[in-house]
Amino acid sequence: MEKETFSYSYSAKEQEEVRNIRKKYIPQEEDSLQRLRRLDSAVQNKATIRALTIGIIGTLVMGLGMSLCLVWAGDWFVPGIFIGIVGIGMVLLAYPIYQKHLAKQREKIAPEIIRLTDELMK
Repeated sequence: MEKETFSYSYSAKEQEEVRNIRKKYIPQEEDSLQRLRRLDSAVQNKATIRALTIGIIGTLVMGLGMSLCLVWAGDWFVPGIFIGIVGIGMVLLAYPIYQKHLAKQREKIAPEIIRLTDELMK
């Protein structure tokens, strides 16, 4: 007695979908260009996060100073002005901090970037 088997083949569209899903779960090796892009974006992202954090905190401190001046104007007016000035100073420092941190990170990672670009331009 022969065994009956069922065979089904997927259409080309379904096979492509299966391949795409499978590709997500197979560990992929990072090539030089992908590594170069990742390193470059990591440098910019770190500097951006630091500057945004300082800018947002500065904005909140400035808002606190404004609130002290406007809402509790009596005894808190003068301290509110000073707190607001500190907040404005923090906001003004955000971009120079971004530039400094970006330059520092670029200097730190420059040898690896140069090595990768030399490898890719050959």
